[in-house]
Amino acid sequence: MKKVLSVILALAMLLAIGIAPAAAEDITLDVIIAQYGPNTQEWFLGKGMDGSNFVEKFEAANPGIKLNLEVVSWNDLYTVVSTKISNNNAPDILNIDVFADYANEGLLMPVSDYCPDELFKDFFPSFIEQSVIDGTCWAVPDLASARALFYNVDVLKEAGVEVPTTWAELEDASQAILDAFGGDVYPWGIDMTTDEGQAAFAYYTWGNNGGFVDEKGEWVLNSDANVEAIEYAIGLVSKGFTNPNPATQTRYDLQDMFAAGKLAMLIAPNQLPTYVADKEGNVNMATAALPHNEGATSSSVGVMDRIMAFKDDAAPDQAARNEAIGKFLTFFYDPANYVGWVSMEGFLPAVNSAVGALVEADPSFQAWLDVLGGAKFYPTTKAEWNDVKQGVIDVEQQALTGGNVKELLDALQTKIAGK
Repeated sequence: MKKVLSVILALAMLLAIGIAPAAAEDITLDVIIAQYGPNTQEWFLGKGMDGSNFVEKFEAANPGIKLNLEVVSWNDLYTVVSTKISNNNAPDILNIDVFADYANEGLLMPVSDYCPDELFKDFFPSFIEQSVIDGTCWAVPDLASARALFYNVDVLKEAGVEVPTTWAELEDASQAILDAFGGDVYPWGIDMTTDEGQAAFAYYTWGNNGGFVDEKGEWVLNSDANVEAIEYAIGLVSKGFTNPNPATQTRYDLQDMFAAGKLAMLIAPNQLPTYVADKEGNVNMATAALPHNEGATSSSVGVMDRIMAFKDDAAPDQAARNEAIGKFLTFFYDPANYVGWVSMEGFLPAVNSAVGALVEADPSFQAWLDVLGGAKFYPTTKAEWNDVKQGVIDVEQQALTGGNVKELLDALQTKIAGK
């Protein structure tokens, strides 16, 4: 009681001489979000959520926490983040695909430092496993997508071909489409740009029983299966079966072509129908498994991006900062917010709590969830992944201009194995 009286008297004295007690300062979190499509900026910072945006709703629901949120294009994201880290100005929260380099350099906080247990248990375990190194989880999944073969039903029908299931059938179908449409329709889409070139490497090598790593997790970039696979993909280009500029035409360019009826087949994520609808495309489309080489099996490519939190040793109150980051995650993954975000951009959810609402709104989500359950993921937990990702893209682009695939992959394997 004496302590209470003392506090009251002290406050009274301060007020009497015109000094108000200092208010607790707001915590400001610097947040970088990847731009997934035309709706990302609007949803986070515009007027996309019932007349208000995510930032406004979060700050209203969490007084004392402010968000300095920036939406950055994937083309600029890695450069922006690297520059901020170099300037000792890393974001508090980052949405990106890679994480291992940041974790191995000691820049990230373990997820257990800030993510509430209830939320952590809501994530799909198979997704969480993709961000664990030596037993420590360094990031949580933001969202996911799975890739499948999309094709223009009417184009294939007019060309008189069935949906290809093997590489040989793909070449036959491509030739038939060229014969039927000439240069008006490209048979097959390939993206070997810096945006998605690593995905192309995965499509073809996994479709030939190859891949980035062997069963022990060791890099095998120059395996015979990989050499054969990339030579096959380059051959599709040289035979005129693809879009003319795979080194510069991104998957968005390919999706634009498909929406306009100028591309017959492409490998694309599950949100392609949403993209085509936004472009006001009128395409009779369907999906199928990815074509593969004889003797190999088809496997979908699972792509998962992440949210992670950087250390800030200069933060005056680490516990309060970590709690604020946890509140950001809790609010973001709340089905009232997250379901709208995932469905708007046409992605697959990363938390169990969102599945019911998404399947109810769109029953096709369940089929994609089943596809994702059997998908292969990039080996992003390995520290060399970012170098491998850039390396395979460089191999593809050099091969497109006449480089020897085996020699290029041998050099890349030597470089990565020596790290």
